Amino acid sequence: MSSARRNGAIAGLVICTLAWAGNALVARASAGMLPPIGLSFWRWLTALLLLLPFTLPSLYRYRDLLAVHWKQIAALAALSISSYNTLLYLAAQSTTAINITLVNTGLPVAAFIWSVVLLRQWPTRLTLLGTLLSFLGLLSILSGGKPWQLLQIGFNRGDLIMVLAVLTWGLYSVLLQRWSVPVPGFTLLAAMLLFGVPLLLPFYLWELSSRGGMPWSLEAFGAIGYTAVMASLVAYSAWNHGVRVLGPATASLFSYLMPIFASLLGILLLDEQLHAYHLAGGALTFVGLLLATRQGRKV
Repeated sequence: MSSARRNGAIAGLVICTLAWAGNALVARASAGMLPPIGLSFWRWLTALLLLLPFTLPSLYRYRDLLAVHWKQIAALAALSISSYNTLLYLAAQSTTAINITLVNTGLPVAAFIWSVVLLRQWPTRLTLLGTLLSFLGLLSILSGGKPWQLLQIGFNRGDLIMVLAVLTWGLYSVLLQRWSVPVPGFTLLAAMLLFGVPLLLPFYLWELSSRGGMPWSLEAFGAIGYTAVMASLVAYSAWNHGVRVLGPATASLFSYLMPIFASLLGILLLDEQLHAYHLAGGALTFVGLLLATRQGRKV
């Protein structure tokens, strides 16, 4: 594998996690104001409408390949488009931001487990060491430099929903590499959207009848616009490419950057304070990721 391709995948995953950190902020800010399934449905429908005009020729060109792999594409769409972010938005209704972040740190573990079970891929020693360092850096940030305080955090229904979301995303990432549908990235994303949006529709209609629809407000349009473009089109294409190049277990380690970016965004946008533990934890996490993404011996 060329270093340029590997570095490009790493840069894309950094951008991806930055976009998803913004998505987490949107989820927290819109909790109780925007219906969670409605936000997910309109996010993905908007992404589909934006992407489809540019990918129609490619969808037609690869129609035979897509027809052969339609079951795999439908399964990938159900796990990612229809499930993960909808579960995250649902979790945000009944749990705290720090709990969502804590549960989301289980993504590398979920990806490792699915990789061993489905791909028979074992992590390298450098990956394990990098995972440990990144996790310690993350704990430093989440706990404000006092890791023992994490023992005082309680968990609730929203946290269980996030556990299900993490397991779902880990499985999606591993199956994405295992099946490896041989079409361009945006073409695959468009095909997944064509399956995923209809799968969400019945749940959206149920929510619409029981809770009501999306409000016509500037906040709602802003949330849909950001999540459709940055957290969907940009982030998903970068994630899918990163999984193909680095593998799901290594790519999942970049989820440790999400709370770091969320903290930085909070400092920049919400006037939160920058502390020494932010810098120390962030540096430790980045060092861990550098080690984890290097080639090393299998354990």
